[in-house]
Amino acid sequence: MFDAGLPREEGAESLTRRVFLFGAVAAIVGAAVWRYEESQRSAVKAAADNRPANVSIVEFSNAGARQGLTQVPRIIKTDDEWRVQLGRSVFEIARKGDTEFAFSGEYWDWEEKGLFRCVCCQTALFSSAAKFNSGTGWPSFYEPIAKENIATREDRSFGMTRTEVSCRRCDAHLGHVFEDGPPPTGLRYCINSASLTFFKFS
Repeated sequence: MFDAGLPREEGAESLTRRVFLFGAVAAIVGAAVWRYEESQRSAVKAAADNRPANVSIVEFSNAGARQGLTQVPRIIKTDDEWRVQLGRSVFEIARKGDTEFAFSGEYWDWEEKGLFRCVCCQTALFSSAAKFNSGTGWPSFYEPIAKENIATREDRSFGMTRTEVSCRRCDAHLGHVFEDGPPPTGLRYCINSASLTFFKFS
């Protein structure tokens, strides 16, 4: 009934080709619709964000000198905009709360002197002066460079209760903070390398 006068092999091949093409088109349309809906959800979320449009952070020079507290615009972008800026792997960590594998990040054993800034918005987050070897395989710091530049919240994902650390200006996911660090704070800010950009002291 399907071969319309064609030899059986040709009719079957034509049917298979049509099924494949239909499936490919359906997949492309489905992906486009999903991306559009995701973009719309992000836009709605950003519009519904009733937090202040500006935040107060402490600025630092490239030499690590504290330059004072300043008001800056909060950075809000759609997932598509962040994905284009960061690339897929960094996006999944910095914007979606994923975690890089231990001992895989660029900065876990980094020893140069400088500033670690947010990969998303360049806000100063940590100084190499507070970095220590925790043996965990992630960059670890006993304090942020300025408490005003980070935010924390309770994280109950994966059946655990932890304290998540994020960038105050753009809400980038940085990692978690634990109470098993060295003096003088006793804290360990366990941070993903992918969420950071290093600037050597100049």
